[in-house]
Amino acid sequence: MSIRTLSSRLVYENPWLSLREDHIERADCTPGIYSVVDVPNFAIVLPFEDNGFHLVEQYRYPTGERSWEFPAGSFPAGVTGTPEQLAAAELVEETGFRAAKLERVGFLHPANSMTGQGGDVFIATQLSPGPARREATEQDMRQQWFARTEFEQMVREGVITDGPTLAAYLLFTIRRQG
Repeated sequence: MSIRTLSSRLVYENPWLSLREDHIERADCTPGIYSVVDVPNFAIVLPFEDNGFHLVEQYRYPTGERSWEFPAGSFPAGVTGTPEQLAAAELVEETGFRAAKLERVGFLHPANSMTGQGGDVFIATQLSPGPARREATEQDMRQQWFARTEFEQMVREGVITDGPTLAAYLLFTIRRQG
């Protein structure tokens, strides 16, 4: 189905995202509206060692809860680079680990009904510890290693609910099976 954009207007903007409202016309000529959140693409990293993962936990304001997740993020405004460079930077920033090997295992769209944002997924192995370089917004973040079986139990029990983390784990699992 093709959709034609008739007009677009910026509704809101801050340093991290913008919100636009698009008036559209569907293939059958009926009008419609879309609200689209524009945010930069991200990288998500699965730090894997000893058959387990290093996860980060932080408070997520929209849900009012702390969330266990794989390290992930976007370049700051004005900074560019490859998805691999972003993955390496996020891993160091959030966990302090450096990976001798970063393997790209896929790409995902975490919320394609409201944003075009996508994320490159990487497995990080051969990890070397170091100091984390967290941003001010990550000051409450903590990092912990979990055995793969414990990670899966946390998913089953609804402890891990972050969409990109769950999708990245699926890509990891498919890669390891193949």
